[in-house]
Amino acid sequence: MRSRLYGVLVALFLVALPAFAADRSIQSGIDPWKTPGNGKTFIDFATIPLPAGFFCFKSAPFGGRVVFQGVPVATGEAKVLGATDTIVQRLDEAVFDKNGVANTRIQVRVLHFQSVQPIQTACGAFNVEVRLNGEQPVTNMRIVRENDHGGRFFAPIAVNGRLVFTPVGKRSSEILEITRNVRFPANQGISWADQVAPNQGIRRAGFIQVDTDNDRVPDTFLPGTTSSFAAGIAFRPARGGRGSQEKLAQQYAVDENGCHIQPPAEGHCPVTPVLE
Repeated sequence: MRSRLYGVLVALFLVALPAFAADRSIQSGIDPWKTPGNGKTFIDFATIPLPAGFFCFKSAPFGGRVVFQGVPVATGEAKVLGATDTIVQRLDEAVFDKNGVANTRIQVRVLHFQSVQPIQTACGAFNVEVRLNGEQPVTNMRIVRENDHGGRFFAPIAVNGRLVFTPVGKRSSEILEITRNVRFPANQGISWADQVAPNQGIRRAGFIQVDTDNDRVPDTFLPGTTSSFAAGIAFRPARGGRGSQEKLAQQYAVDENGCHIQPPAEGHCPVTPVLE
């Protein structure tokens, strides 16, 4: 009888072991993102056009779509964040409850886009940039653990921004800009994982000095990435593969479902950046 009881206790311990193997909390840190110029990040002015005369006295209302790509952030240590153009900071430690759900506050700290190509107007061509505009709103991120190696997170994104229009091939002392505040609802869930395979994400401990006001001069120290939370990386059980590195590369892959959409006017679809 005693041996049977011992066997049952051992079995229960082995069943519960994976739950204890996973981290109970995720420390605060940053999540870096890269914005490709693939047409999925855009602003559409069809609903609310730029007014006539905005670019010069003869310009018509502008109601076109502008496609953007990221401008890599300037850092104190060169290329430490690769081609990162957007940084979201997790402000609090996120502790998982018994259901595997944790919460933290988030804030966009770095964001810089430029138009893939200039827009054409009666006043000439203009490059368009998206920059942050002052203090940024704080929203909430919900992190769900689906297995010992990761899960999905859900986060509305709020950005107070400004659009800067620069004439192409002309010197002008006049600054053309408008404010643009965007509130993206949470999407259907973006993957996160407890680690990354080689060349599939950026892991950087300690503090990182970055440019937060888009003047190409690093001005602010932010905490590094968190070892147990890789945003935009999906865990998949490995199938086959001989070497440990090959298996690791099969288990952890970049999630392409990082889009936030506010139809019909705005969309932002970043991916996890990698070090070249």
